Amino acid sequence: MSGQSLTDRITAAQHSVTGSAVSKTVCKATTHEVMGPKKKHLDYLIQCTNEMNVNIPQLADSLFERTTNSSWVVVFKSLITTHHLMVYGNERFIQYLASRNTLFNLSNFLDKSGLQGYDMSTFIRRYSRYLNEKAVSYRQVAFDFTKVKRGADGVMRTMSTEKLLKTVPIIQNQMDALLDFNVNSNELTNGVINAAFMLLFKDAIRLFAAYNEGIINLLEKYFDMKKNQCKEGLDIYKKFLTRMTRISEFLKVAEQVGIDRGDIPDLSQVDKPIMYLLLHVSFDIA
Repeated sequence: MSGQSLTDRITAAQHSVTGSAVSKTVCKATTHEVMGPKKKHLDYLIQCTNEMNVNIPQLADSLFERTTNSSWVVVFKSLITTHHLMVYGNERFIQYLASRNTLFNLSNFLDKSGLQGYDMSTFIRRYSRYLNEKAVSYRQVAFDFTKVKRGADGVMRTMSTEKLLKTVPIIQNQMDALLDFNVNSNELTNGVINAAFMLLFKDAIRLFAAYNEGIINLLEKYFDMKKNQCKEGLDIYKKFLTRMTRISEFLKVAEQVGIDRGDIPDLSQVDKPIMYLLLHVSFDIA
């Protein structure tokens, strides 16, 4: 037994008849089986994003169509597959998503089929908001914060003051949407939500790195800023500090569910250069 429902098999067969290999694979990646999308299906869809003869809007529409399903499993797996392609697929996939006025409209999604459906629906609503925000962020800055070059000569460290003051709040919004997933280790009860959490964890690590480097750059430029920029910069920094606690809590969940501690940044170490700089800029702006 594959665990696929009769509906899954019929839908896949329909796509076989019409010759749509992409739609058929989307269907197979988003079956009713309570497990994350299979690697072979995700790998095929990643390959599709790199093929110039593949219609990216059609691929995206196939995923959007699956989110209209009444089953939390199918919808959740559709979001996971979309997220996976945003992270690992060709950039033209996230470019297309960012060009759309709307992505996922799941703010009222609710699977009433059972207790698990109620529980997972909450995370589907939160997850879809994050993916929407990830696409919006890309539209605003024309790059993915989780993929930018890092280090002293990286994107966030070499950004001008004016651009930095506009860009860091965009990172903050995306980070907030990610942290709003707000899951505890005892709620990671099945392969579907676990797959989503792993993608969120990887995004969180990379997003925080860009966020942190943006803040360091902001503080390094502090004494060269105009008075109104100083106020704006200090407000951004204060918001960064309030998010550190939430980021730390998120990383604790990752540790509790068995993610290798070597893959989890030590925020006390990351924060040292920032706290050093703070000693020079913590006074109030008149």
